[in-house]
Amino acid sequence: MRIAMIGHKRYGSHEGGVEVVVTRLARSLVELGHEVVCYDRGGLDVAAGGKFHGERIVDGVRVVPVRTVDARGLAALTSSFAATAAAVKAKPDIVHYHAEGPCVPLPLAHYAGIRTVATIHGLDWRRAKWGRAAAAYIRFGERSAARFSDALIVLSQAAQRYFTNAYAREAHVIPNGVDPAESRPADAIRARWGLEEGSYLLFVGRLVPEKRIELLIEAFRDIKTDKRLVITGNGSDTPAYELSLRKAAAGDERVLFTGFVEGERLAELYSSACCYVLPSDVEGMSMSLLEAMSYGCCCITSDIPECADVIGDAGLTFRAGDAASLRDRLVAVLEDGAAMRSLGGAARDRVRLNYSWDAVVRRTLEVYREIAA
Repeated sequence: MRIAMIGHKRYGSHEGGVEVVVTRLARSLVELGHEVVCYDRGGLDVAAGGKFHGERIVDGVRVVPVRTVDARGLAALTSSFAATAAAVKAKPDIVHYHAEGPCVPLPLAHYAGIRTVATIHGLDWRRAKWGRAAAAYIRFGERSAARFSDALIVLSQAAQRYFTNAYAREAHVIPNGVDPAESRPADAIRARWGLEEGSYLLFVGRLVPEKRIELLIEAFRDIKTDKRLVITGNGSDTPAYELSLRKAAAGDERVLFTGFVEGERLAELYSSACCYVLPSDVEGMSMSLLEAMSYGCCCITSDIPECADVIGDAGLTFRAGDAASLRDRLVAVLEDGAAMRSLGGAARDRVRLNYSWDAVVRRTLEVYREIAA
């Protein structure tokens, strides 16, 4: 089967959940004997230090950069239309779109007679960083996916209910997966930031308003502890919000902003964190949460369904948007090391039993074969 992937930024990147999912899914499909092309956004790869990548083969996956206007609000729009045009010309068996905004040109592939699948990673039009025009564009992509895709995939039962109620459209629930993780000693992060095992709380993700990182900083600053708060990630067209976070943390030397981190250093950050915190108001299914659980982190999240359903009874939740509720949860785990370790072990067991990549790939292939037939 020949499959095209559209909607991610760059194959192999760890910049966001969509990139992680596309990379892992594409690589697994190739290993099973399928042909896969991933249409990257053209331009400089910030995560790779500004290096430009042309067309190439990675992990057996054909990676093709497409024309992209690298400006706020235009990158996803231009790259998704360029990728769709390239896919229509190549005529694969399946075009698999990821995320709502990139689904705007999906009807072009549909009317060209190509089978389409849309994976909705979250209701992106709800994200606080988007203005009215951008949110309307993204929601148009949602409607395109609901109306024209041959198969619709969502990550949670909450999203499945949303599409049933809003569009009377059936959707397959296929959650994200995560590979079993092996803990690493804190060698690189000790040398780079002076971090020791168990000496810090950790947030990993994009620095965008809906993640509510300012809430975490507020709660943490009210706690008397010698632990540090490590905030790992970069922004996404949100420089003003990033600046506001640094101002909120100013004067507290315990708060560390590492910037974007991946590879061995990221693995070490997960391995040595005493606790992972995700205070989001809006999520699809957080890859960083799954990764933290796979390393055996004690996890605290907001009580939105997209987070609470993932951790189940293997973590703790607080009232979304409530800094006092978050502070109480942080104090509780910091004062009870045994409970922290127990929740970490439960989290590791939960992802191993419920969120395997093998199941994700198998169920996605079943969707492909169903619509191809």
